[in-house]
Amino acid sequence: MIRVSREFALFAVGGVLGLLVDASIVQALVGWEGWNPYLARVLSFLVAATVTWWWNRNYTFAGRRSDRAAHAEWLHWLGLMSVGALINYGVYALLLMNFPVLHRWPAAAAAAGSAIAALVNFSTARGMLFKSSKTSS
Repeated sequence: MIRVSREFALFAVGGVLGLLVDASIVQALVGWEGWNPYLARVLSFLVAATVTWWWNRNYTFAGRRSDRAAHAEWLHWLGLMSVGALINYGVYALLLMNFPVLHRWPAAAAAAGSAIAALVNFSTARGMLFKSSKTSS
């Protein structure tokens, strides 16, 4: 139980790092470059997902392994996180559709989507990718 709590706390730190990357990129692309907020979120998510994979691989699940090469692990991470991403993007899109003021502040909608998807992402990362202990055979 303590290990899961520690992992979840580290996962949350990685999530905050990912959120900062995600929200910063989407806000910059929309606010400074005039991008469509829906398209900007695709790019911001991919960069943020890469940051969270790196963090979780090196810190959160450092005591666990995926039994994959780094590039294959990253691809598997993106595949697994796609469920969370759909939840995340769905919340983001619903908020933008229902609260037009958020078109000027898409980072707030991105934060809400990220928070809701975090539990799904933790469960799939721990249970499906980093499922083996590095000390087990």
